[in-house]
Amino acid sequence: MTPHISVVGAGLGGLTLARVLHLNDIGVTVYDADPAPHSRSQGGQLDLHEHNGQLALQKANLMEEFRAIIHRGGGAQRVLARDGSVLAELPDDGSMSSPEALRGDIRRILLESLPEGTVQWGKKLDHAATLGDGRHELTFADGSTVESDVLVGADGTWSKVRDLLSNEKPTYAGVSYVDTFLHDVEVRHPAAAAAVGPGAMYALTPGKGFLAHREAGDVIHTYVVLSRPEDWFTDIDFSEPVATRARIAAEFDGWATELTALIADADTAPVLRSIHQLPDSHRWSRTEGVTLLGDAAHVTLPGGEGANIAMLDGAELGEAIAEHTDDIEGALAAYEEVMFDRAENEAKAARETIDLIFGDRAPMGLANLFNGLDEVEE
Repeated sequence: MTPHISVVGAGLGGLTLARVLHLNDIGVTVYDADPAPHSRSQGGQLDLHEHNGQLALQKANLMEEFRAIIHRGGGAQRVLARDGSVLAELPDDGSMSSPEALRGDIRRILLESLPEGTVQWGKKLDHAATLGDGRHELTFADGSTVESDVLVGADGTWSKVRDLLSNEKPTYAGVSYVDTFLHDVEVRHPAAAAAVGPGAMYALTPGKGFLAHREAGDVIHTYVVLSRPEDWFTDIDFSEPVATRARIAAEFDGWATELTALIADADTAPVLRSIHQLPDSHRWSRTEGVTLLGDAAHVTLPGGEGANIAMLDGAELGEAIAEHTDDIEGALAAYEEVMFDRAENEAKAARETIDLIFGDRAPMGLANLFNGLDEVEE
C-alpha cells in the first residue's frame, strides 16, 4: 500500500513536495505553525533560476501560473558607491533565465494547486518521536498528535524534525540583515526610488551595506546588512522602531542620504534577521521513514539559491517517492544522495558569493563582475 506522506512546514520546499505528490495521487498532509495562510509576511522577491527553481515548478506543472506573477523589469541590477554614484548597471533583458517574483505569490500558486485541507494550519510541531518500523509520532503545541508513515521535515532553520536525524545545530554566521520597507516610493520617497532604480540595488563596503529591491506596488524592500556579533544586535531594542532606525542608520554616517533613507525613513518597523548556518557538508545516516529538505537540511549563507534549491529538493523528493512507492527507503536514500552533494556545492558557492559582495573587494568585486572585468579595480 502506498504510504501517506506527512510534511512539516508549508514553505516553498514543503509545498512543492506536496504538489508533486498530489500530481502522482499520493496522499500528503502538510502541517504548519502559522494560524492561517496569510498570517505573516512571506518576504520579498526571489529570482527563480532555470536549473532549479523553475525546474521544480515545471515538475509541479505550474510554469503557466508562475509566468503570470513575474515582476517584469525587476531583474535590473545596479551597484552604487557610498556617495550614491553608479559603479555598474545591468538592465532587465526580459529573459526567463532568472525572473523575479514575490515569494508570497509563489507560495500562493503552490497553495492554490493543492486540494483544500492538504495544509493543516496552526500545527506548530513541539517534538517528533520514533515509534519503530519507520513510523513517527508528531506532537503539536496545541496538544494534538498524529502518526506518520513517512515524515519530511521542511520546517526551516530551527527544524524540530532534524533532531531525529542529526545532532547538528545552526550557528551564527557573523552577519545579520535588518529588513525594512518603503511604500508609495515615487511620491513619498523619490530620491530613494531613483537610487534603487527598477530592480535590485547593491550599495556596499566591506562588512556592511544595503541590498534593496524595487517590488511591485511601488514598494522598495531593503535588507541592511551588517557583519556584527550577535550581542551587538541584542543591545538594540527592536520593539522601539524609531530608535532602532536611528541606531542602524548611524552605522552609515557619511553615506548618501538617498541610501541612508532606506533605513532612516522606513515605513515599517525594522525586523532583525540573524543569519545562521549548518556545516557545508551536513549529512546524516539513512534513518527509516524520515528525511529533510530545504533549510532544515542545509541552511547556509544567503547566496541567492536557498529558495531555489528547497523547491528542487521538494520536487525531486516527490518524484523519487512516486517512482518507488514500493520501496520508500530506496526512494529516500536516492533523493538524499543527490541532495547532499548539491547542498554542499551550493553552500560553498554561497560563501564565494557573499565574499564577492561583502568581502574585502566590496564594492568593486561585484561592480567589476557586472562590468565584465576580470581584475578588481581599486
